[in-house]
Amino acid sequence: MALKERITEDMKTAMRAGEKERLATIRLALAAIKQREVDERITLDDDQVLAVVEKMIKQRREAITQFESGGRADLVAKEKAEIAVLLGYLPAQMSDADLDALIAEAIAATGASSVKDIGKVMGFVKPKAQGRADMSAVSARIRQKLG
Repeated sequence: MALKERITEDMKTAMRAGEKERLATIRLALAAIKQREVDERITLDDDQVLAVVEKMIKQRREAITQFESGGRADLVAKEKAEIAVLLGYLPAQMSDADLDALIAEAIAATGASSVKDIGKVMGFVKPKAQGRADMSAVSARIRQKLG
């Protein structure tokens, strides 16, 4: 089953079960997917749907930071609940050891030797780790290894 279809089925399930918060989050995800399809006049495949979900998670993490600095615990809790729902659509996360091995392989394959080569290494790592690791954390690890 395609990821978009799975999200649609989950929406129907949440509707039947009366899970209002989960339903609202799933509807937001479907709206974001539909918006991108309309904007680009394409039908999104699983990788593109995954990118939309990751972007939504990133937005919520940024919002949590803002809400915490503003002292809005109620909104922090709401954003965290939405992240929990959205994380269910991402594939299993890579372990630290797997991620380190992938970064080492990328550094060897690209011949990266300094922080200036982060772009090359990220270009190698991103397709293999997309959806399975937080790319900002991956970038920080690469910077640490090259720095």
